[in-house]
Amino acid sequence: MKFTHYDLGNKKRGEIVEITLSGNAANVRLMDSSNFNSYKNGRQHRYYGGLATKSPVRLQVPNTGHWHVTVDMQGLRGSVRSSIRMMPSALPELRQPALSTVPTLVHKGDESPGHHDDGFVKKYDVFISHASDDKDDVVRPLAHALQDEGLSVWYDEFELKIGDSLRRKIDKGLANSKFGIVVLSKQFIKKGWTNYELDGIITKSVSGEQIVLPIWHNITKQEVIDFSPSLADKVARNTSSYTVKEIAEEIADVIRSN
Repeated sequence: MKFTHYDLGNKKRGEIVEITLSGNAANVRLMDSSNFNSYKNGRQHRYYGGLATKSPVRLQVPNTGHWHVTVDMQGLRGSVRSSIRMMPSALPELRQPALSTVPTLVHKGDESPGHHDDGFVKKYDVFISHASDDKDDVVRPLAHALQDEGLSVWYDEFELKIGDSLRRKIDKGLANSKFGIVVLSKQFIKKGWTNYELDGIITKSVSGEQIVLPIWHNITKQEVIDFSPSLADKVARNTSSYTVKEIAEEIADVIRSN
């Protein structure tokens, strides 16, 4: 099989190669060295790309390493000419400050088990407040990821009703946990909880210290601003930018370091 080969050399994750074709559609593949060797020897291989019917084609390097691009007409008729160029990679993703920069997120106090009106109350590392609608998508996976980090986790398994006091529920959870999380979503807002209740618990009204970590899930900044402008400026994590595993690992690191 005839093919045109471009040895890209060592490239960093996120760099983009642009392949320009003239004449016909062609098969364009981006491969690491191992898969390129398999490809040129006619063996099974993995690649990024595929049949390109429009030009130019832009492929992003998925991992740092040695990469190759090939252009061939396998299964196609005619011929094609090609050229490539490397494009500037996107800027690093903008992320909020590390959780370790917000020391008040970890609550220090009496570590001994407490008691409440309903009897014995166990102490937990992490408390999660959420709308039941988000349980399958993010809350349960997050709880399991935190447990995998060796943390004890408390979260509701019942559906909260409109009119319930979010402040009282979170206050009770925080009183028995080192770290508080609120999973903020469209469903959470629709439950009818007022913004001053949530805003008051996220930030201590007198000192301005942030005591709960909001996790944004399937919600835009504008929606958060519409719900509570001051809440939009708090240090948070967004499930569109961070994986559940990354969030759990960072929370575990912060708890262990305190």
